[in-house]
Amino acid sequence: MAELRTARTPTLEIAYEEHGPPDGPPVVLLHGFPYAPRGYDEVAPPLVAAGRRVILPYLRGYGPTRFLSADTPRSGQQAALGKDLLDLLDALSVPRAVLAGYDWGGRAACVVAALWPERCAGLVTCTGYNIQDIAASVTPAAPEQEHRFWYQYYFHTERGRAGLAANRAGIAKLLWRLWSPNWDFDDATFAASATAFDNPDFVDVVIQSYRHRYAYAPGDPALEGIEEALARQPRITVPTIAPHGAGDGVGPVEGSAGHARFFTGFYQRRVIPLVGHNVPQEAPAEFARCILDLPPG
Repeated sequence: MAELRTARTPTLEIAYEEHGPPDGPPVVLLHGFPYAPRGYDEVAPPLVAAGRRVILPYLRGYGPTRFLSADTPRSGQQAALGKDLLDLLDALSVPRAVLAGYDWGGRAACVVAALWPERCAGLVTCTGYNIQDIAASVTPAAPEQEHRFWYQYYFHTERGRAGLAANRAGIAKLLWRLWSPNWDFDDATFAASATAFDNPDFVDVVIQSYRHRYAYAPGDPALEGIEEALARQPRITVPTIAPHGAGDGVGPVEGSAGHARFFTGFYQRRVIPLVGHNVPQEAPAEFARCILDLPPG
């Protein structure tokens, strides 16, 4: 494991790890909920071997990352995730980077790629286009998909908030099993990531995220302009590869089948047999290959 570093942005003290040559082409690897940078432990080495500078941040509400002010809303909305990533690039003086992620991390990467394409040299986004269409969230999904989203509806309630606060590791481990039914991870593998959920802002950030995406909670007023831009479902122009695990238990593989319409440049979708939601940790070689196969952007 690399030495833990921190970068100060206008909002956060972001904890991150870094691997590889400092002058190599930068790649930022972004984890999702409920995961942590440990999911990239086997992705980073082949990237470093290829000469890449690899940056692995802890998202807001995870690990040692901390808010600078008690007055900042503990928001997990998509605009916050994207702005955090943009601010991290600024704090590290990285003009352009390949952005790669899944779940919340894939969303952050898509936001920056869509709204600040000049900062994104290429994009790897699991399950395709991850920018939320909040206006359309009132439309019910198929019953099977509504069932998969049980945890989101749970978090909409105060019982769900209390449940997450009381048993964050237990809920996360259950979601790992449900979302990656073919992945036989052991207790040590889970525990290595679960320590990141002990962050004092984890519960508030998670609850706000899942309420905001259904318009059940207000967003951070400072981010409203970004949310307005995302509401237009902006197209992504940078070169993109979208891996999708065929065994994903929360976002079935057919969900990304029509996502090419959101991308106006190079776009390739790769379905990975048997793999579930946590593609980097379940199929690290394939995920790293997606990054290395991106054409120049």
